[in-house]
Amino acid sequence: MTHRCTKLTPLCLMALAAILVMPSLAAAQGCALCVTQAAQGGHRFIDALRSGILVLVFPPMAISIALIYISWRKRNKFRER
Repeated sequence: MTHRCTKLTPLCLMALAAILVMPSLAAAQGCALCVTQAAQGGHRFIDALRSGILVLVFPPMAISIALIYISWRKRNKFRER
């Protein structure tokens, strides 16, 4: 089995550049209005914002975990046929 990125091919260089650029793109997603509102809000507003973030994170994470678990349990079903 050969490794595709043994030499510095253009594809490998583009992948490396994408990996290096991604953190800066992720950090640039902050909305100025959201930051301003959070800074001006009181303790209750900040707590509500944190709770809202958790509420929005858990359902997709639970669905993803469930799909991974189901596919892991069924991984050998198609090999047996």
